Amino acid sequence: MKDTSVPDQAVSQPAQVLQHLTQALGGLTPELQKTAAYVLENPNEIGVSSIREIAVKAKVKPNSLVRMARRIGFEGYENFRKPFREQIRRGEYDYRDQAKWLQSLSSGGLPDRIYAEGAAATIGNIEKLYAMNKSADLKAAADEIVNARKTYVLGVGLVNAVATNFAYLANMAIDNVVSIPQEGSVPVDGLVRADKQDVLLAMTFKPYRREVAEAVEAAHTQGVTIIAISDSPASPIFKGADYRFLISVDTPLLFISTVALSALLESLMAFVIADLDESVIASIQRFHQRRYDLGIYLEETQ
Repeated sequence: MKDTSVPDQAVSQPAQVLQHLTQALGGLTPELQKTAAYVLENPNEIGVSSIREIAVKAKVKPNSLVRMARRIGFEGYENFRKPFREQIRRGEYDYRDQAKWLQSLSSGGLPDRIYAEGAAATIGNIEKLYAMNKSADLKAAADEIVNARKTYVLGVGLVNAVATNFAYLANMAIDNVVSIPQEGSVPVDGLVRADKQDVLLAMTFKPYRREVAEAVEAAHTQGVTIIAISDSPASPIFKGADYRFLISVDTPLLFISTVALSALLESLMAFVIADLDESVIASIQRFHQRRYDLGIYLEETQ
């Protein structure tokens, strides 16, 4: 018999589900107590393993998991399991758990679901980017870059390529943008001569990188203007930053999504170029023409 004292909609977090299960443990049959005990001892398995896999490991029948879920107020096992799968989709489990979740979708014949989950996360990240950040703030940050003696761009690990690409593109228009750290050094090395005439554009996302936080702290002490990009208001690089841009890096896939970061930096670049005079366009044209002349670019066929 279903215990309706705990309606499905009242439970949205795995911790709540486990709490209800713990409270109901004493009133369950021996078979369901055995089932519940396995779930309570192995909560990370719920979102990434099939009902049959868990039943085998718990040494119970699959139907026991269904009956357990109903006893604590859920319509069925999938409703019971949903908060655990949502937690993984939001990227709140480790990479191993996320990998198992994706594999479970694939082996279950749901490749379209993987594609749809990725698309939904990507669209959501872009929507949040423009909802959480103001164009006026981007314009002001761009002004700082244009007027700086030098702009240092810092991103390590998964976002290093994005940061380096921004510095590369910016140098087509202005020649005072550099990417740090240089090979064989740490970020703070690149800031040794930086002062109030300079800008540091820094980015890091959970799990936050110590060397980025330390570089931002050093730059702040030296009077450098800091433009920080991260995924939480509590990010260590937001402390002392002059400009803070908050973005979402959510993904159901492995690692973080860099889609919103790329979009933000493209917008920042657009404001940088808009700030400059007509000579910038000529400079960019010369850059590309030289590459055609040197044979770096393939000539387009008509």
